[in-house]
Amino acid sequence: MNFNESLDIKRNYAEGVLNSYLPTVEGYQETVLEAMHYSAMAGGKRLRPVLMNECFKLFDGKSRFIEPFMAAIEMIHTYSLVHDDLPAMDNDELRRGKLTTWKKYNEAIAILAGDGLLNFAFETAVKAFDMAKTKDDYEIIARALKVLSSKAGVYGMIGGQTADVLHENDSEITEDVINYINKNKTAALIEASMMIGAILAGADEKDIMDIENAAFNIGIAFQIQDDILDIISTTEELGKPVHSDEKNNKSTYVSIYGMDKAHQKVKDLSEQAIGILQDIADENRVDGSFLMTLVETFINRRK
Repeated sequence: MNFNESLDIKRNYAEGVLNSYLPTVEGYQETVLEAMHYSAMAGGKRLRPVLMNECFKLFDGKSRFIEPFMAAIEMIHTYSLVHDDLPAMDNDELRRGKLTTWKKYNEAIAILAGDGLLNFAFETAVKAFDMAKTKDDYEIIARALKVLSSKAGVYGMIGGQTADVLHENDSEITEDVINYINKNKTAALIEASMMIGAILAGADEKDIMDIENAAFNIGIAFQIQDDILDIISTTEELGKPVHSDEKNNKSTYVSIYGMDKAHQKVKDLSEQAIGILQDIADENRVDGSFLMTLVETFINRRK
């Protein structure tokens, strides 16, 4: 079985897990529930839950605790995209080749759908406690929840998004600010995904810190590649409008340092991340070839 076939299987598994945890569309709130389903099941790479599960396997994880967290991380990621697309944010009308949630429904329902996905993510993650059998089980689930909440919050993704919004039209933005935005807006959820996989598998403190470091590199490289694609790709290939950063007067690593330096930064960061993960795989005597290829493929994606 080649990499793409394996990826399809793992992606379909992640999507099936997500779908199984989404709420039933019914009742007076069925419109917002329908919008939540539309947003969550509108396609996507499912990178975060797949990365979570692969890091879980990297440390020989066996329990089913992973599944509610896989669903939860994708719900949080989806909510962030729903809100990003709103007129007050990026004002985008296409996402993954389909109408964004606010264009499909309306702004109010899109806001509520995003709120619903965020809240339901935590309702979903805590279902892992129902599977716990020992004191150690409860402790690792609680630790995973702490990572999930902090990386998604004001000291993580929301903090990065805030800085991103506040520094629109800032022609004098510094590298420190751009790094802060990229670390929190993009890398934080990738860090959460990979750290939670390691935590739930029982990894020790040093390994969890190493995973966080690798995930940071992956997240920054992923965002720089996204900035590159916003310039060189097409709407048809990318599945969403291009030149969005220019339209919204956003400074990026590419606009400040140029395309050549951006490409080199992506290469350097991806090599560092893969090196860290390979060392862990070797130490644990685990075949990490799929994970390494996954990281390289998604960082250097064309869409």
